[in-house]
Amino acid sequence: MSPARVGVGAVEWGVRGLRPLLAASLAGTLTAGAGLSLGACGSDPPAGAAPTGSPSAPPPGETDARALLAGRAAAAKDLRYAALYTLASGDRPDRTVVVTRAADGDWRVDIPGGALGGTADVSVARTREGLFQCGLTSPDGMVQPACVRVAGRDGDLPGDADPWVQHIFVDWLEVLTDRSAAISVSGAKRLKGVRGDCFSVESNSASLAEPLDVGIYCYGSDGMLTGARLGFGTLRLTGAPAPPPPDITLPGTIVDGEPLPIASPPPPTIDPSSAAPSP
Repeated sequence: MSPARVGVGAVEWGVRGLRPLLAASLAGTLTAGAGLSLGACGSDPPAGAAPTGSPSAPPPGETDARALLAGRAAAAKDLRYAALYTLASGDRPDRTVVVTRAADGDWRVDIPGGALGGTADVSVARTREGLFQCGLTSPDGMVQPACVRVAGRDGDLPGDADPWVQHIFVDWLEVLTDRSAAISVSGAKRLKGVRGDCFSVESNSASLAEPLDVGIYCYGSDGMLTGARLGFGTLRLTGAPAPPPPDITLPGTIVDGEPLPIASPPPPTIDPSSAAPSP
């Protein structure tokens, strides 16, 4: 199925566009005041604080920092929540990413501008039926969403249809907890406006493909991702997470076809024979 059949509008959503979608799919789990505590740990600032470049708690030793990060990532694998993240990347306006890890262990990540060169909003979701990529509805309601099953539950998105952002919340946690992974970890300063402890993750193998994006990963003491600075941009947790729904609801009808590509669509080809003759 072509991107045009999926029918995703060329829009850039903010919180106003995403909240109705989230409310519909999660049955109101992100209502005002509902939320999970990030954990009242000793070194974390109180809610609403915005540290700017203060030293993070991990000790400078690489071994200790890697063990601490592995513990935070292991805790993250067990968390269940619905949360909003601000994504800043390049010269694009900030976007709001919606992340849901349901009570049954499945997940969904809504990514504004995640396909067609940034002009289409997509969702990546795993349910008991498999792994899906969905085109999201346009703000005016003229375009209806649709979902394409791209793989089984343990499968992967094809590279040309992978918006990448969802990996930090799911499979990269496996890499961060694997002590044999080809990465090195050290303590890092907190990112601006981010709570918790931050870690610098680098590759220590130039001959192998990167198992994950190198950069800065920040976690609260309970394992909640509070921020990250990676190749696709900078993520910051917005407010407190909300309780999770029991399971994942796809944002659209399942259809046959191909997932939306990440790259911009090619310009339309004009058949010279169809052009109007010159007078």
